[in-house]
Amino acid sequence: MVAELLNVLYVQTQGAYLHLEHDTVRVEVDHQTRARLPLLRLQGIVMFGQVSISPFLIHRCAADGRLVVWLTRSGRFAGRLEGPVRGSVLLRRAQHLALGDPERALALARPIVAAKLQNSRQVLLRGARDTKGGSPEALRAAGAGIATLLPQVETAPSLNYLRGIEGMAAREYFGVFGHLVRSDEPEHFGFDGRTRRPPRDRVNAILSFLYALIRGECAGAAEGAGLDPQVGFLHALRPGRPALALDLMEEFRPVVADRLALTLINRRQLRSDHFTTAAG
Repeated sequence: MVAELLNVLYVQTQGAYLHLEHDTVRVEVDHQTRARLPLLRLQGIVMFGQVSISPFLIHRCAADGRLVVWLTRSGRFAGRLEGPVRGSVLLRRAQHLALGDPERALALARPIVAAKLQNSRQVLLRGARDTKGGSPEALRAAGAGIATLLPQVETAPSLNYLRGIEGMAAREYFGVFGHLVRSDEPEHFGFDGRTRRPPRDRVNAILSFLYALIRGECAGAAEGAGLDPQVGFLHALRPGRPALALDLMEEFRPVVADRLALTLINRRQLRSDHFTTAAG
């Protein structure tokens, strides 16, 4: 599969080869051209699994500051091309200083959690209105539970306390998320809570895949603004972890990734035979 979405080229066809032809990206599979796209129109290239890219195209993307991302075939993040560091060193210094000030870090993290909780609540309430059968009462009850947590966000005395609020809201949200799934293959699209590394069912696999795409977009946006994507405020710092990208994506999880996952399943655009399950 070769597709362009929002000026980003996604290549999932295994064995595909991307190379530069003048100012055009040419995608070949088995020595046959599958697509030609003007390079200037592309903001990024995302490749899944065994997809190759020519050195000349890599150099051109690096020089232009164009995002190139490598994911595993299942959508797990593998690597990202970084060109010259952009933005002001003073901006990045201010970012590091803000992290070193607990009050400023907490002030930056609060609106992230508040936005995520509000968006999660809206997804549940919309699902309660739109559901046919199912359990609208459970969805409304979970939405009410999240609403009671929102005022606590503004008064959270520490980052750890704030993370605890976010964790409680996530348990409320994913505890009823399965009621939003209306597949005609319930035996294949059951949801019994959020699991990852690895996701243990098809719904979790879709969510993890979409979260990986959003994380890459947020990391690229942070770098484009001259910020350090590994220095976040809500998520703790760990080597190799894009904490700022994880912060930025939190409010987009419910309204972008989760709703898209539900749409793909409920409209039967994704079916059980689109998945490969691991043995054992």
